[in-house]
Amino acid sequence: MRLFAGVPIVDEARRETVALLARLRESGWPVRWVHEEGLHLTLKFYGEVAPERLEVIEEAVRFASQGTGSLAMRLDDLGAFPSAARPRVLWVGIDGPASLELLQDRLERGGEAIGFPPEGAPFRPHVTLGRVREGHRLPPGGLDEYGGGYARAPFVGGQLVLYESVLTTKGPRYEPRLTLELTP
Repeated sequence: MRLFAGVPIVDEARRETVALLARLRESGWPVRWVHEEGLHLTLKFYGEVAPERLEVIEEAVRFASQGTGSLAMRLDDLGAFPSAARPRVLWVGIDGPASLELLQDRLERGGEAIGFPPEGAPFRPHVTLGRVREGHRLPPGGLDEYGGGYARAPFVGGQLVLYESVLTTKGPRYEPRLTLELTP
């Protein structure tokens, strides 16, 4: 099973992200767009995991979330990895409190303690919107025309979810395996 820990995007931020995604889909760009049901902020990707490891991962996620409290966040700028000039992954950024970075760090350290190597790149909170198809490019400056077309909507991250990514012919489907309320 493929597992990752994340925070669901909710309320007005979800509506704005879904509307932005709809506008981007109309661009005709060679991109595999995410399904709107799966909009989330990934904090830790565990990858392919044997089912017998699930309990240990759940325990690490529970431990990392203790005392975090809800996370006041908002949508931020539109961007791409590795860069806007050579986009492979399109995303909308998330502006969050220091406690968001602390939670992500605790998940990384907890994962490392049970055999999952850290990401290696600095944490850049974002919601993935799509991936450019192999061998294709976007028009230069293409993201610029969409960057101002949505509200930087606030939302509260009140849950941490351990998701299983189930691969289907229509793309991945994210099924919650563990849902934790973020309370102080």
